[in-house]
Amino acid sequence: MMNKEVNFYSVIIGTELLNGRRKDAHFAFLNEQLLKRGWVHKASFVIEDDTRLMENIYKLIKEDENSVMFSYGGIGATPDDYTREVAAKVFTAGKMEFHEESKKLIINQFGEEAYPHRVNMAYLPINAKLLKNVVNNVPGFYLEDRFFFTPGFPSMSQAMVVEALDKHYEKNSLQKYRKSLTAYCGENDLIDIMKTVPSEVELSSLPKMLDEKRMVVISLNGVDENLVNEYFSKFVDFLEKTSIKYLLKDISKK
Repeated sequence: MMNKEVNFYSVIIGTELLNGRRKDAHFAFLNEQLLKRGWVHKASFVIEDDTRLMENIYKLIKEDENSVMFSYGGIGATPDDYTREVAAKVFTAGKMEFHEESKKLIINQFGEEAYPHRVNMAYLPINAKLLKNVVNNVPGFYLEDRFFFTPGFPSMSQAMVVEALDKHYEKNSLQKYRKSLTAYCGENDLIDIMKTVPSEVELSSLPKMLDEKRMVVISLNGVDENLVNEYFSKFVDFLEKTSIKYLLKDISKK
């Protein structure tokens, strides 16, 4: 169980996703796994196989002291697989080593064909730990129990995501409270109240149209139930005083 705020990031590396040759399946799966455990995404990046861009994204995420990252792709043995090297540059000051357990797994899987190239997939940032590959036994890896690196193939990466979350981020014990309403007015009518909501409370404003009539879904979310209720009541009080119709629910939800 975790009792602190954690910011989850995903970095999906693959030029073939951006040029349309393949469809991404990583975001949806990770998002589903996070939500069922009480977590949410902070941000997700889909980027091309560009070492400078990868390095900058990794550094951005590293600067967040509460970050947890899942990086997909680029841990193979071909010349365009940069992830292991870039990860070492950002997270372990460029220091790498042959991980003996990973090396053994690769040799056991491929025998003589592990050389001269496949064995290099065991050359990892120092102090890396392994994630099990249920397809071909070539492991993924992770650093500091928070930066996880998996293959670009969903059949391999999905089991690694589940393994990582079950071991290190099984359940968010910081319960969040959410209250929503749908007001039959425009967002502009509620902006003054929106501005009073403190940063500790997450505010979501979603404008909608129904039969050419404006409406807005207001949702407040936070770990402090009293604070959420306090500011939610400000919206209700305003709607009552101005005789604006509203429903105490989010009509965009089924």
